[in-house]
Amino acid sequence: MNGIQYGFLLFLVASGLTLIFGIMGIVNLAHGAFYMVGAYLAFWLAGATGNFFLGVAIGVPISVLLGLLLERLGFVHLYHRDHLLQVLFTFGMILVIGELITILWGDDVHGVDVPAVLAGSIPLTDTQAYPVYRLFISAACIATALGLLALIRYTRLGMMIRASASNREMVELMGVDVNRLFMAVFGLGVGLAVFAGMIAAPVNSVYPTMGDDILIMSFVVVVVGGVGSIQGAFWGAMLIGLADTFGAVFVPEAAGVVVYALMALVLVWRPSGLFAPR
Repeated sequence: MNGIQYGFLLFLVASGLTLIFGIMGIVNLAHGAFYMVGAYLAFWLAGATGNFFLGVAIGVPISVLLGLLLERLGFVHLYHRDHLLQVLFTFGMILVIGELITILWGDDVHGVDVPAVLAGSIPLTDTQAYPVYRLFISAACIATALGLLALIRYTRLGMMIRASASNREMVELMGVDVNRLFMAVFGLGVGLAVFAGMIAAPVNSVYPTMGDDILIMSFVVVVVGGVGSIQGAFWGAMLIGLADTFGAVFVPEAAGVVVYALMALVLVWRPSGLFAPR
């Protein structure tokens, strides 16, 4: 159950990453930093409002607006640039965001209280119980995944996103404002990463550089699932989440290798990923 819950959380972050990379062609190393921003927003807003859910309701729209602003001010200049410049720019963003976090909240490790209504546990056996809040994380991720699926498959915006992933130039020639489309995609990607960081904050510590590990795992998920594929991001996240969790239990001395060994095996079998768009 922990592996599935972790997989759902990875999916939220990786789906935003695969949208930004697969649609916009941007290698966004700062995506993990947005996850960290979400955790700090949860810590700050939950304390300021006294209500965790209200803090999430305020923080997610703020993060989407932040994403739109960053896209207009910085990322819009990278669409036709070399990937090396994109890497340098987004790495610089990691440093800037990390420094801002340190200025605002310091280097201390913080915690976010689990909401009282979700603070209990459900008994599984006579000696084992499972936290209700972890079930809430899974439910929130499932609801978000279904909403994202509906957006991509059944809306006009989703149709344009899918078309841009296949042939960006043709979409432009058909009169679609690709600049606005990219801005919307980037805002959505940032919103997904921040939302994941906010709901994960009560079960993880909140500290600077916490986005680094989730960034690496998200890139693994994107590579395994296939760049630009939301379906691939979902199944890749499930596979990596379970592999990471069971690896830590059964082979703790090699837990850090299990995920990358699995990625290598998948790439030998399917070099473009499990569900790479055709």
